[in-house]
Amino acid sequence: MSRITSLLLATTLVAVASIPSLGLATELKEVWRAEGLRQPESVLFDPERNVLYVSNVDGGPTDKDGKGYIAKLTPDGKVETAEWVTGLNAPKGLGLYGDRLYVADVDRLVVIDIGTGEISKVYEAPDAKFLNDIAVDKDGRVFISDTLTNTIYALDGDAFGVWLRSAELAAPNGLYPDDGRLIVASWGKGEMMSAKPDHLRTVDLDSKEIANLGDGTPIGNLDGLAPDGAGDFLVTDWVAGALFRVQPSGKAERLLDLNQGTADLFYRSDEKLVMIPFMNDGVLVAYRLEP
Repeated sequence: MSRITSLLLATTLVAVASIPSLGLATELKEVWRAEGLRQPESVLFDPERNVLYVSNVDGGPTDKDGKGYIAKLTPDGKVETAEWVTGLNAPKGLGLYGDRLYVADVDRLVVIDIGTGEISKVYEAPDAKFLNDIAVDKDGRVFISDTLTNTIYALDGDAFGVWLRSAELAAPNGLYPDDGRLIVASWGKGEMMSAKPDHLRTVDLDSKEIANLGDGTPIGNLDGLAPDGAGDFLVTDWVAGALFRVQPSGKAERLLDLNQGTADLFYRSDEKLVMIPFMNDGVLVAYRLEP
């Protein structure tokens, strides 16, 4: 087992660097859970087809063994097709545009034709070490974070390559395009399981200037990122296991205490449901986020 694999798949809680108290809200209500998944990392709702896609690593996070797969679920968490797309390596982030599903798969961006469930194209990123989260803007430009190299890749039309590389990104993970900027959830600097807690950053889509979102107060080792539909952001902490709501000022409210392995969430504002994959537990859980 590689060093990265042993670090990221550890199920024993580790000591987390001290951070300011963020406040714990009333525990949210669990609505449903999908079990029997194999290291689920990311979930994405497809409103046109009314299904959920869930990426499953099924092995080490950098393994290239072809064991990774994507499951298709109903909106209420029932498994529709357990292994809808197979032959992936360690699939993580998912992105949707038209009839294409984009998948971050270690060192390549995989494009799936949703109509056929077949891989239609692969973009290689030989210098990437840990392609992680994906975000697609309104024009179909695809952004992919490479957490271990402080890099964000982009697919623009058919051109694919490094869009930004900077240590200031502090191990970029979750991404979200927002009004001329890219919001970035940073894992933090240092070894993955002992990295210092970090926060949200912004990257100007034109100038590529990097800035803190708000005052830059540390939140956690951030993974998933999604807007809550009311101007704030929902983020998960993979290492400590937590869900936060973060205001544009950077102020964070801890909504849930969860298990280590809390991964790349999706929020359905119409249902007020936040769906969170738990890699170490093999489940996808939906919680009701009250206004």
